[in-house]
Amino acid sequence: MGSCDGRVAIVTGAGRGLGRAHALALAAEGARVVVNDLGVSREGEGEGSVPADEVVAEIRDLGGEAVADGADVADWDQAASMVARAIDTWGRLDTLVCNAGFLRDRMLATMSEDDWDAVVRVHLKGHFAPARHAIAHWRERTKVGEEVAARVVMTSSGAGLLGSIGQGNYAAAKAGIALLVVQASAEWGRYGVLVNGVAPDARTRMTGGVIYDAEAPEGWDEKDPANVSPLVVWLGSGDCDVTGRMFEVGGGRLSVCDGWQHGPEIGVGQRRFEVAEIAGAVHTSIDAAPAPAPVYGAEG
Repeated sequence: MGSCDGRVAIVTGAGRGLGRAHALALAAEGARVVVNDLGVSREGEGEGSVPADEVVAEIRDLGGEAVADGADVADWDQAASMVARAIDTWGRLDTLVCNAGFLRDRMLATMSEDDWDAVVRVHLKGHFAPARHAIAHWRERTKVGEEVAARVVMTSSGAGLLGSIGQGNYAAAKAGIALLVVQASAEWGRYGVLVNGVAPDARTRMTGGVIYDAEAPEGWDEKDPANVSPLVVWLGSGDCDVTGRMFEVGGGRLSVCDGWQHGPEIGVGQRRFEVAEIAGAVHTSIDAAPAPAPVYGAEG
């Protein structure tokens, strides 16, 4: 018996890297999987069905059930069709893993409008659109009295939690996804939906040449994308009992992330601050708070 027996899952961006690893791991635990991938390059150019078809073939060769899907996850109607594909094929949807994305790395001072719009679109809207159509399905099921145990796993990044030099568009989109996890979990729990997020530490097309060498070392590969998948499988299973949390995860380790918190408060009673008082209050509050983690790529 697998932890996802009987569940139907969608994994976006599942043709390569993390998404492929998640799709294979979910199938190995008994899930029937919609393998979504538009087949674009690392920069979001071109498209083709080959990567998704190859993963579907891998799953079927292992005795699992899967279908390929080539929807653009940030297109409203195509995202709806992707969710409908799961429902039409297997009668239901239980787990949505949002993973699709690409990079257009530039320093903010030289970034084009298209570089900004394309990356924010595929990551942030590409998470919201599928999730919005999925929640419509789950709400309808609750309205007819069905007990729903749905799960959404969203993919942020260390860049979205801490920032990353040369990736301002990507970092801003991933920060939005981290907050979307919190927002959706607060709104959708009433429908039996738990929403969590992961910030993976893995070698993929997107990190190769940016953070990690694209080639895996011999022996234990700490950056293997498959190291992230056990957490994704658990978060997507009926066994998951947490919601609204973001986890950093990599080879053999995970940690829950502590997001924005109310910091040390400095007050002056029942009056407004004088401008001359602001500097002292600001620095007193900063001095009493933990120092922020450094931005990736920033000089020490």
